[in-house]
Amino acid sequence: MSATDRRPAVAAVGDNTIDEYTGHRGGSYVGGNALNVAVNCARLGAAAAYFGAVGPDPRGRRVAATLRRQGVSTGGLVVLDGVTSVSRIRVDEAGDRHFEHEDFGVCAAYAPDSDALRQLARFPVVHLGLLPSPGPVRARLAASGVLVSQDCAINAGYEHLDVAFCSAAAAAREPGELAREAVAGGARLAVVTCGADGSLAHDGRDWWRAAACAVRVEDTTGAGDSYIAAFLHARLTGAGIPEAMQAGAAHAARTCTHRGAWPQPPEPLGSSRLPA
Repeated sequence: MSATDRRPAVAAVGDNTIDEYTGHRGGSYVGGNALNVAVNCARLGAAAAYFGAVGPDPRGRRVAATLRRQGVSTGGLVVLDGVTSVSRIRVDEAGDRHFEHEDFGVCAAYAPDSDALRQLARFPVVHLGLLPSPGPVRARLAASGVLVSQDCAINAGYEHLDVAFCSAAAAAREPGELAREAVAGGARLAVVTCGADGSLAHDGRDWWRAAACAVRVEDTTGAGDSYIAAFLHARLTGAGIPEAMQAGAAHAARTCTHRGAWPQPPEPLGSSRLPA
Protein backbone atom coordinates (compact mmCIF):
# COMPACT_ATOMS: atom_id res chain seq x y z
CA MET A 1 0.00 0.00 0.00
CA SER A 2 1.28 3.49 -0.75
CA ALA A 3 2.16 5.91 2.02
CA THR A 4 -0.59 8.28 0.86
CA ASP A 5 -3.36 5.62 0.81
CA ARG A 6 -5.70 6.44 3.69
CA ARG A 7 -8.17 3.63 3.08
CA PRO A 8 -8.47 0.91 5.75
CA ALA A 9 -5.93 -1.78 4.87
CA VAL A 10 -6.38 -5.54 5.04
CA ALA A 11 -4.06 -8.35 3.96
CA ALA A 12 -5.25 -11.92 3.41
CA VAL A 13 -2.86 -14.86 3.52
CA GLY A 14 -3.33 -18.39 2.24
CA ASP A 15 -5.44 -20.19 -0.31
CA ASN A 16 -6.65 -19.43 -3.78
CA THR A 17 -8.28 -21.80 -6.24
CA ILE A 18 -10.12 -22.16 -9.50
CA ASP A 19 -13.69 -23.24 -8.68
CA GLU A 20 -14.98 -25.51 -11.44
CA TYR A 21 -18.75 -25.99 -11.40
CA THR A 22 -20.13 -29.28 -12.66
CA GLY A 23 -23.54 -29.83 -14.25
CA HIS A 24 -25.42 -28.19 -17.08
CA ARG A 25 -24.48 -24.70 -15.85
CA GLY A 26 -20.83 -25.51 -15.54
CA GLY A 27 -18.09 -22.92 -15.68
CA SER A 28 -15.07 -21.84 -13.68
CA TYR A 29 -14.50 -18.96 -11.28
CA VAL A 30 -11.55 -17.64 -9.30
CA GLY A 31 -11.93 -18.26 -5.56
CA GLY A 32 -10.39 -19.53 -2.33
CA ASN A 33 -10.95 -18.27 1.22
CA ALA A 34 -8.01 -15.89 1.56
CA LEU A 35 -8.35 -14.63 -2.01
CA ASN A 36 -12.11 -14.11 -1.59
CA VAL A 37 -11.57 -12.09 1.58
CA ALA A 38 -8.99 -9.88 -0.15
CA VAL A 39 -11.17 -9.30 -3.21
CA ASN A 40 -14.28 -8.57 -1.15
CA CYS A 41 -12.38 -6.13 1.06
CA ALA A 42 -11.19 -4.32 -2.07
CA ARG A 43 -14.72 -4.25 -3.46
CA LEU A 44 -15.89 -2.73 -0.18
CA GLY A 45 -13.33 0.06 -0.48
CA ALA A 46 -10.35 -1.19 1.54
CA ALA A 47 -6.74 -1.21 0.38
CA ALA A 48 -6.37 -4.97 0.08
CA ALA A 49 -3.36 -7.23 -0.48
CA TYR A 50 -3.07 -10.96 -1.07
CA PHE A 51 -0.23 -13.26 -0.01
CA GLY A 52 -0.25 -16.78 -1.39
CA ALA A 53 1.04 -19.10 -4.10
CA VAL A 54 0.12 -20.23 -7.59
CA GLY A 55 1.78 -22.59 -10.02
CA PRO A 56 3.49 -21.58 -13.30
CA ASP A 57 0.40 -22.52 -15.31
CA PRO A 58 -2.57 -20.84 -17.02
CA ARG A 59 -4.69 -21.12 -13.88
CA GLY A 60 -2.02 -19.33 -11.87
CA ARG A 61 -1.77 -16.55 -14.43
CA ARG A 62 -5.53 -16.23 -14.35
CA VAL A 63 -5.52 -15.88 -10.54
CA ALA A 64 -2.84 -13.17 -10.67
CA ALA A 65 -4.55 -11.24 -13.46
CA THR A 66 -7.92 -11.41 -11.71
CA LEU A 67 -6.49 -10.10 -8.44
CA ARG A 68 -4.92 -7.15 -10.22
CA ARG A 69 -8.13 -6.44 -12.09
CA GLN A 70 -10.00 -6.38 -8.78
CA GLY A 71 -7.59 -3.83 -7.34
CA VAL A 72 -5.83 -6.23 -4.94
CA SER A 73 -2.08 -5.84 -4.44
CA THR A 74 -0.21 -8.95 -5.61
CA GLY A 75 3.20 -8.09 -4.19
CA GLY A 76 2.86 -11.09 -1.86
CA LEU A 77 1.85 -13.56 -4.57
CA VAL A 78 4.59 -16.09 -5.36
CA VAL A 79 4.95 -18.71 -8.08
CA LEU A 80 6.01 -22.17 -6.86
CA ASP A 81 6.81 -25.32 -8.80
CA GLY A 82 3.64 -27.36 -9.03
CA VAL A 83 0.05 -26.70 -9.99
CA THR A 84 -2.46 -24.02 -9.05
CA SER A 85 -5.24 -25.21 -6.76
CA VAL A 86 -8.51 -26.36 -8.31
CA SER A 87 -11.84 -27.30 -6.72
CA ARG A 88 -14.75 -29.13 -8.31
CA ILE A 89 -18.12 -27.88 -7.03
CA ARG A 90 -21.69 -29.11 -7.36
CA VAL A 91 -24.53 -26.80 -6.39
CA ASP A 92 -27.77 -28.51 -5.39
CA GLU A 93 -31.33 -27.29 -5.99
CA ALA A 94 -31.33 -25.38 -2.69
CA GLY A 95 -28.19 -23.47 -3.71
CA ASP A 96 -25.92 -25.26 -1.23
CA ARG A 97 -22.49 -26.03 -2.63
CA HIS A 98 -20.77 -29.38 -2.27
CA PHE A 99 -17.08 -29.98 -2.95
CA GLU A 100 -16.69 -33.07 -5.12
CA HIS A 101 -12.90 -32.78 -5.42
CA GLU A 102 -10.14 -30.48 -4.18
CA ASP A 103 -6.50 -30.36 -5.25
CA PHE A 104 -4.78 -27.67 -3.17
CA GLY A 105 -1.70 -27.76 -5.39
CA VAL A 106 1.04 -25.35 -4.31
CA CYS A 107 -1.29 -23.77 -1.73
CA ALA A 108 -0.78 -26.86 0.42
CA ALA A 109 2.91 -25.97 0.82
CA TYR A 110 2.73 -22.18 0.95
CA ALA A 111 3.81 -20.32 4.09
CA PRO A 112 4.84 -16.64 4.22
CA ASP A 113 8.60 -16.28 4.46
CA SER A 114 10.42 -13.80 6.70
CA ASP A 115 10.17 -11.01 4.13
CA ALA A 116 6.44 -11.57 3.65
CA LEU A 117 5.95 -11.57 7.43
CA ARG A 118 7.75 -8.22 7.68
CA GLN A 119 5.42 -6.82 5.02
CA LEU A 120 2.35 -8.27 6.72
CA ALA A 121 3.37 -6.72 10.05
CA ARG A 122 2.72 -3.28 8.50
CA PHE A 123 -0.99 -3.99 8.00
CA PRO A 124 -3.50 -3.15 10.73
CA VAL A 125 -5.48 -6.32 9.95
CA VAL A 126 -4.34 -9.66 8.54
CA HIS A 127 -6.74 -12.50 7.80
CA LEU A 128 -5.47 -16.08 7.59
CA GLY A 129 -7.01 -18.52 5.15
CA LEU A 130 -5.73 -22.05 4.62
CA LEU A 131 -2.11 -22.48 5.74
CA PRO A 132 -0.16 -25.67 6.50
CA SER A 133 1.09 -24.27 9.84
CA PRO A 134 -0.80 -21.15 10.92
CA GLY A 135 0.33 -21.10 14.56
CA PRO A 136 3.76 -19.47 14.07
CA VAL A 137 2.25 -16.95 11.65
CA ARG A 138 -0.40 -15.96 14.20
CA ALA A 139 2.21 -15.59 16.92
CA ARG A 140 4.58 -13.49 14.79
CA LEU A 141 1.85 -11.11 13.61
CA ALA A 142 0.27 -10.77 17.05
CA ALA A 143 3.67 -9.85 18.50
CA SER A 144 3.87 -7.07 15.90
CA GLY A 145 0.59 -5.56 17.07
CA VAL A 146 -1.44 -6.73 14.06
CA LEU A 147 -5.13 -7.59 14.51
CA VAL A 148 -5.22 -11.22 13.38
CA SER A 149 -8.30 -13.09 12.20
CA GLN A 150 -8.57 -16.64 10.94
CA ASP A 151 -11.06 -18.91 9.25
CA CYS A 152 -11.17 -21.65 11.86
CA ALA A 153 -13.23 -23.94 9.64
CA ILE A 154 -10.06 -24.62 7.64
CA ASN A 155 -7.29 -23.89 10.18
CA ALA A 156 -6.85 -25.35 13.65
CA GLY A 157 -5.94 -23.38 16.76
CA TYR A 158 -7.15 -20.18 18.40
CA GLU A 159 -4.01 -18.84 20.08
CA HIS A 160 -3.04 -15.23 19.27
CA LEU A 161 -6.32 -14.57 17.42
CA ASP A 162 -8.23 -11.34 17.76
CA VAL A 163 -11.14 -12.78 15.78
CA ALA A 164 -11.83 -16.47 15.26
CA PHE A 165 -14.34 -16.96 12.46
CA CYS A 166 -16.06 -20.32 12.88
CA SER A 167 -18.78 -22.17 10.97
CA ALA A 168 -21.35 -24.16 12.91
CA ALA A 169 -22.18 -26.22 9.81
CA ALA A 170 -18.56 -27.02 8.96
CA ALA A 171 -17.81 -28.03 12.55
CA ALA A 172 -21.16 -29.82 13.01
CA ARG A 173 -21.23 -28.24 16.46
CA GLU A 174 -23.67 -26.22 18.54
CA PRO A 175 -22.77 -22.56 17.85
CA GLY A 176 -22.54 -21.44 21.48
CA GLU A 177 -20.33 -24.37 22.38
CA LEU A 178 -18.07 -23.60 19.42
CA ALA A 179 -17.79 -19.93 20.43
CA ARG A 180 -16.92 -20.79 24.02
CA GLU A 181 -14.27 -23.24 22.84
CA ALA A 182 -12.65 -20.61 20.62
CA VAL A 183 -12.48 -18.04 23.42
CA ALA A 184 -11.20 -20.62 25.90
CA GLY A 185 -8.54 -21.54 23.34
CA GLY A 186 -7.19 -17.99 23.20
CA ALA A 187 -9.33 -15.98 20.77
CA ARG A 188 -10.40 -12.55 21.98
CA LEU A 189 -13.61 -12.74 19.97
CA ALA A 190 -15.36 -15.69 18.34
CA VAL A 191 -17.79 -15.12 15.47
CA VAL A 192 -19.83 -18.17 14.47
CA THR A 193 -21.82 -18.19 11.24
CA CYS A 194 -24.91 -20.38 11.26
CA GLY A 195 -26.25 -20.18 7.69
CA ALA A 196 -29.92 -19.26 7.55
CA ASP A 197 -29.93 -19.01 11.37
CA GLY A 198 -27.66 -15.95 11.25
CA SER A 199 -24.54 -15.55 13.35
CA LEU A 200 -23.43 -15.11 16.93
CA ALA A 201 -20.39 -13.63 18.61
CA HIS A 202 -18.86 -14.08 22.05
CA ASP A 203 -15.88 -12.47 23.80
CA GLY A 204 -15.92 -14.50 27.01
CA ARG A 205 -18.35 -12.13 28.69
CA ASP A 206 -20.94 -10.77 26.27
CA TRP A 207 -22.98 -12.39 23.52
CA TRP A 208 -24.27 -10.86 20.29
CA ARG A 209 -26.61 -12.27 17.66
CA ALA A 210 -27.44 -11.16 14.12
CA ALA A 211 -30.15 -12.49 11.83
CA ALA A 212 -29.43 -13.69 8.33
CA CYS A 213 -30.85 -11.66 5.45
CA ALA A 214 -33.55 -13.40 3.45
CA VAL A 215 -32.65 -13.77 -0.24
CA ARG A 216 -33.30 -16.16 -3.09
CA VAL A 217 -30.25 -18.44 -2.86
CA GLU A 218 -28.45 -19.24 -6.10
CA ASP A 219 -25.13 -20.46 -4.67
CA THR A 220 -23.67 -20.36 -1.15
CA THR A 221 -20.06 -20.57 -2.33
CA GLY A 222 -18.01 -17.82 -0.69
CA ALA A 223 -20.80 -16.55 1.57
CA GLY A 224 -18.72 -17.11 4.69
CA ASP A 225 -15.73 -15.36 3.10
CA SER A 226 -17.95 -12.40 2.21
CA TYR A 227 -19.17 -12.25 5.81
CA ILE A 228 -15.57 -12.17 7.05
CA ALA A 229 -14.57 -9.39 4.66
CA ALA A 230 -17.55 -7.17 5.47
CA PHE A 231 -17.13 -7.76 9.22
CA LEU A 232 -13.45 -6.80 9.13
CA HIS A 233 -14.09 -3.79 6.90
CA ALA A 234 -16.87 -2.57 9.20
CA ARG A 235 -14.68 -2.91 12.29
CA LEU A 236 -11.82 -1.07 10.57
CA THR A 237 -14.14 1.81 9.77
CA GLY A 238 -15.35 2.17 13.36
CA ALA A 239 -18.40 -0.10 13.60
CA GLY A 240 -19.24 -1.94 16.79
CA ILE A 241 -19.55 -5.72 16.89
CA PRO A 242 -23.36 -5.80 16.29
CA GLU A 243 -23.06 -3.45 13.32
CA ALA A 244 -20.15 -5.45 11.90
CA MET A 245 -22.19 -8.65 12.20
CA GLN A 246 -25.08 -7.03 10.34
CA ALA A 247 -22.70 -5.83 7.62
CA GLY A 248 -21.33 -9.36 7.33
CA ALA A 249 -24.81 -10.86 7.06
CA ALA A 250 -25.88 -8.40 4.37
CA HIS A 251 -22.77 -8.94 2.26
CA ALA A 252 -22.99 -12.74 2.62
CA ALA A 253 -26.61 -12.61 1.49
CA ARG A 254 -25.67 -10.70 -1.65
CA THR A 255 -23.05 -13.34 -2.42
CA CYS A 256 -25.69 -16.07 -2.25
CA THR A 257 -27.64 -14.46 -5.12
CA HIS A 258 -25.09 -15.29 -7.85
CA ARG A 259 -22.70 -18.02 -8.94
CA GLY A 260 -19.15 -17.70 -7.68
CA ALA A 261 -17.76 -16.16 -4.51
CA TRP A 262 -18.05 -12.60 -5.88
CA PRO A 263 -19.42 -11.12 -9.12
CA GLN A 264 -17.28 -12.27 -12.03
CA PRO A 265 -17.89 -13.68 -15.51
CA PRO A 266 -17.42 -17.45 -15.66
CA GLU A 267 -15.02 -19.10 -18.03
CA PRO A 268 -15.56 -22.44 -19.79
CA LEU A 269 -14.23 -25.44 -17.95
CA GLY A 270 -10.62 -26.09 -18.91
CA SER A 271 -10.20 -22.62 -20.37
CA SER A 272 -6.81 -20.93 -20.02
CA ARG A 273 -8.07 -17.57 -21.24
CA LEU A 274 -6.98 -14.64 -19.07
CA PRO A 275 -9.44 -11.96 -17.94
CA ALA A 276 -9.64 -8.98 -20.28
